[in-house]
Amino acid sequence: MPAVLIGVLALFLPIVAVASGTADHPDLTRHPAGLAALLIFLAAYVLVMAEEFLHLRKSKPVVIAAGVIWAILAYVSAQQGAPQAAEQAVRHAFLDFAELMLFLLVAMTYINAMAERRVFDALRAWLIRAGFSFRSLFWMTGTLAFFISPIADNLTTALLMGAVVLAVGGENRTFVTLSCINIVVAANAGGAFSPFGDITTLMVWQKGIIDFFGFFALFLPALVNWLVPAILMHFAVPDHKPATASEAVTMKRGARRIIALFLVTIATAVSFHSFLHLPPVIGMLTGLSYLQFFGYYLRMTHTRWQHRQGDRATQVGDMTPFDVFNPVARAEWDTLLFFYGVVLCVAGLGYVGYLSLASEVMYLQWGPTAANIGVGVISAVVDNIPVMFAVLSMNPAMDQTQWLLVTLTAGVGGSLLSIGSAAGVGLMGQARGAYTFFGHLKWTPAIALGYFASIGVHLWING
Repeated sequence: MPAVLIGVLALFLPIVAVASGTADHPDLTRHPAGLAALLIFLAAYVLVMAEEFLHLRKSKPVVIAAGVIWAILAYVSAQQGAPQAAEQAVRHAFLDFAELMLFLLVAMTYINAMAERRVFDALRAWLIRAGFSFRSLFWMTGTLAFFISPIADNLTTALLMGAVVLAVGGENRTFVTLSCINIVVAANAGGAFSPFGDITTLMVWQKGIIDFFGFFALFLPALVNWLVPAILMHFAVPDHKPATASEAVTMKRGARRIIALFLVTIATAVSFHSFLHLPPVIGMLTGLSYLQFFGYYLRMTHTRWQHRQGDRATQVGDMTPFDVFNPVARAEWDTLLFFYGVVLCVAGLGYVGYLSLASEVMYLQWGPTAANIGVGVISAVVDNIPVMFAVLSMNPAMDQTQWLLVTLTAGVGGSLLSIGSAAGVGLMGQARGAYTFFGHLKWTPAIALGYFASIGVHLWING
């Protein structure tokens, strides 16, 4: 995370060796407790980055790190005469997490409900049956990833499109590798111009820094970010047709209405925030009740519907009534708990004073444009959640153009490496052996060209 790493450097830079404490609590940047908090977080994040090799869920190290960090800080603050300071700071950080967690939980529930109703299976089967060429599928899966990820999360989108690529690609390793890279870039780019497309954009929107429709100014830069490497990869994709399949999937009862309810839920969240000045999470939780009542309707009418359908109900696999709490239970709890750990850890480092030091180095000495471009490059190595939370915690004085820039770079910077985003990590597991770190790295120069081209387009049209 750039803020933390620069915070370490700031300890040795006399130009930023200023007090970071406040009237509520003293500066702890040079205190052993502050250094211990920094080292604990860095150690936890090393374990997070080694998840693929250790098979240790990423939430575990950061959750325990958060507890240990705040225990240390609370003890030291009490010893220094500010016993309530740590409590107030951690409550504020926890409130930020709770809003985002509940918002994401509702979104994940709707996505899981659509998956249970076989919406995504039907889309995948249609693409396989259509008989497109490899190049056509390369562009279709990329296009769908770009336009689905603003509504669904980039990981779900990447796994859905990855399933299509693996189903039709067969042994054609070149097609699978290039298509997976294209999907990762497209999913990350698509998520950058929508408040719902990525956790980073969601955090910026919920903070009230950019309004809902303000993110759509990033549509063209995000499109350029995807198209530049896609065009360069196009010529390396095999130009012949794969063997088609006759698989047909029928969506379960209520699938289309659940899609409609999800769109109505998004509209509710936007309306609550824009017109009533309430947190968007209140609108999302209200929208969850739409799904709950619709699930009640499906359950109460299931027996009568099943009797009318007869054998057809068996054919589509719709033999059990819909239960809204099953999609809730299948939410990505590891991701939500990882988010908790990251938010609390970064908040602890902000309490120590490291984020103030990092903010001065990055946004006063480097300048906002260079700092925000650097944020994107670092997010290729470190998850963009702590990166963006650190920037929001630093709260540098920037205009909307620069806030849009850091939103763009944090979202699409993860495409530079396969490990830089959840979409890339997820596809490496799904297409094991075909889509690899080094296979992605081969095309990093093309992706970097799209990265800097998107920044130039943004500064040109939005600057």
